[in-house]
Amino acid sequence: MPDKAPSHGMLTLRKIEDNIAKVIRGQSRAIRLVLAGFASGGHILLEDFPGTGKTTLAKTLALSIATTFKRIQFTPDLLPSDIIGVSIFDTKEQLFRLHKGPIFTNILLVDEINRASPRTQSALLEAMAEKQVSIDGKLYRLETPFFVMATQNPVESHGTYPLPEGQMDRFALQFSLGYVSAEEEMAIMTSQSHGHPIDALGACVDVEEVSRLRAQVDAIHISDELKQYIVALVQATRTAPGVLVGASPRASLALMKTAKALSLFDGHDFVTPDRIQELAVAVIAHRLVLDPQARFSGRTARQVVEDVLHAIAVPT
Repeated sequence: MPDKAPSHGMLTLRKIEDNIAKVIRGQSRAIRLVLAGFASGGHILLEDFPGTGKTTLAKTLALSIATTFKRIQFTPDLLPSDIIGVSIFDTKEQLFRLHKGPIFTNILLVDEINRASPRTQSALLEAMAEKQVSIDGKLYRLETPFFVMATQNPVESHGTYPLPEGQMDRFALQFSLGYVSAEEEMAIMTSQSHGHPIDALGACVDVEEVSRLRAQVDAIHISDELKQYIVALVQATRTAPGVLVGASPRASLALMKTAKALSLFDGHDFVTPDRIQELAVAVIAHRLVLDPQARFSGRTARQVVEDVLHAIAVPT
């Protein structure tokens, strides 16, 4: 139950949730995680097999916000300049003019990010981490808010390139949608019998509301005990059996911020341990690098985080 009357931030999140649910069925957990990432200012990576609704979920979120939205379909021949832009010499004016790429937007959907080469993937690093890009030695600030939602097919899929660790660390959350139930799949078929519901979807929130929402997320209280709990979880991954590279301090920050956003979503003005535990796998697992022996034995990063959650005492 909420601690008090619904706040503006909670109502904003609920409006977006209801709008997304008009299109996305049977994915309440995924919507919850997407909104936690968006409200906290983090970027999101969706990994799943084709056809599970990754792109539709990203487009539905973007269409729910009255702001600029662009989509990039990553392909093997995509160049960094296709993303950030390029300076072209104007022969008439005798000067270079910047032709901005699609990265200059508020919400950016990067579809199948791991189909492009590592060189092209790296074009997103500076933008995601610092909300700026460098073109011909000049820095250009990106619009506010700037939010990247990327999709990728499993690495085992044909024609994919694994994202480097530095790129993965820029995503606050990574998770999969999975398949919906038979009943939900029937409902999806019925809803699309005469067109796609996304075609009739309109924006329900504007940029000013998003700014106020993120300010309210920042104001959510988290105790020092829970901060220590987050740090203990993240540090435990660095010494866990089978782990070559553990989670960085960026994981601690992301877990704190998304836990604040999820608390606001649930109508609370403070963070509790269960919000941290709910988000831990989605925030931490994709940042871990397992050694070959652990991978060969079938151990996964998700299992590492789950083991850490069981091993670290929960503050009371």
